[in-house]
Amino acid sequence: MPELPEVETLRRELSEALLEKAVFRGLQLLRPDLRDPIPKKKIETLRGQKLVGVRRRAKYLLFDFETGSLISHLGMTGSWRKLARGERPDKKAHDHLVLDLGKDLQFAFRDPRRFGILDFHAGLDIERHKRFKHLGPEPLDPLLTAELFWARLRGGKSMIKTHIMNQKVVVGVGNIYASEALFRAGISPRRRAGKVTSREASKLLTEIRIILEAAIRAGGSTIRDYRSLSQGEGGFQNQHLVYGRDLSPCPNCHTPIRQAVIGGRSSYWCPHCQH
Repeated sequence: MPELPEVETLRRELSEALLEKAVFRGLQLLRPDLRDPIPKKKIETLRGQKLVGVRRRAKYLLFDFETGSLISHLGMTGSWRKLARGERPDKKAHDHLVLDLGKDLQFAFRDPRRFGILDFHAGLDIERHKRFKHLGPEPLDPLLTAELFWARLRGGKSMIKTHIMNQKVVVGVGNIYASEALFRAGISPRRRAGKVTSREASKLLTEIRIILEAAIRAGGSTIRDYRSLSQGEGGFQNQHLVYGRDLSPCPNCHTPIRQAVIGGRSSYWCPHCQH
């Protein structure tokens, strides 16, 4: 699933491609069989409005128009791509819809596994939308201090990896970056969240931020499906230290990396370096 760096990379690409020239012209539904129904009639109320911004909240993309926002979530395998002049969307390849934002600004949303979302919110007070009401803070927001982060861990009975992937605790940290941050912080993914000390929480938050920022600079991680707006692959998968490296030697101590399913997701860690 695309995580914060992948969605932020896409947001930046869309902002560069669209701002100051995009106007909502319409939405073409090719196969409306995504996870939730697409509210096409509500979305069409934006017709003729200028795009005023492209934002990210958690793993959601927000296309902000003058009186409302389109809400996009990539799900497991979703991707946006800019159609070349004369290019037609490919319904058989799971192109579900085309967003028309003006001359030479048509964007297709492709999602083979159909867990993606396209929704609508009237007004720009997006935090009131049902999908956003219970989201935790952004990990890169400087208002999230180490003390506040530790407060969100204290008393937690779930394993720390599962806990920091909970979008109510902190948003955008998915399976890949949780494994990588915990390794760099020296914390076992199996440790109970409530057993993490204040100092360890501060270190973990620092490592989460370092990794997310590095991954954004690299254009995200492509494991299988993720593609950027131009359909290029990310580059941060080449910098993973533990994720996907089962039985490979730890880069610090050469102990074989372990793999196990935690919270339904494959997890990777060094049993010697992480406690």
